[in-house]
Amino acid sequence: MRAAMTRIRFKGAAVAAASVAMAVMLTACGGDGGSGTEQKQPKASASEKQQTPDAVESFDSSEVLASVKGPGDIELVVNSAQRNAGGFITVKGSVTNGSKQQFGAQGWQGDEQEMVGNGASVAGASLVDQAGKKRYLTLRDTDGRCLCTKFTTGIAPGATSPFFVQFPAPPADTTEVDFQIPTMPTATIKISG
Repeated sequence: MRAAMTRIRFKGAAVAAASVAMAVMLTACGGDGGSGTEQKQPKASASEKQQTPDAVESFDSSEVLASVKGPGDIELVVNSAQRNAGGFITVKGSVTNGSKQQFGAQGWQGDEQEMVGNGASVAGASLVDQAGKKRYLTLRDTDGRCLCTKFTTGIAPGATSPFFVQFPAPPADTTEVDFQIPTMPTATIKISG
């Protein structure tokens, strides 16, 4: 009986030691890899990881910060540019496909190596702080996926789809930036928050 109890205690101690070792190993893997980059990325919530238009939280679409039309009767409307406590900005709006064919956001996904695999999305968007002479690129998670909307099946003719995209925040005294996305005119927007 004592031998059986000793084996159970030994197994319990081994399981506890393995758990501690696994926790230490996982913690060590969570670092930034010494990349030294300035951008800190907010943690993606489950809805952001889905990267679908449904992930866009409700917002007041009656306020229009900017509206631009691009090739193929594509209209992009920016409704909000909210500064968040985590050191990033979330831009929200909608894209309307005024053409008679499916819109796959060609060119909008960006061409940086990290953006590969983002497919039809707004991953190629950027914010430009003219006064600070800085460009802010779309934030990405550790797998290189944008913290932005993906248009999984594109946008149907005549349809409107909401979008969101997150960027590192410019300095607090910067209240106006240029929102740029490939193939579309620049939209100057005001930051709130």
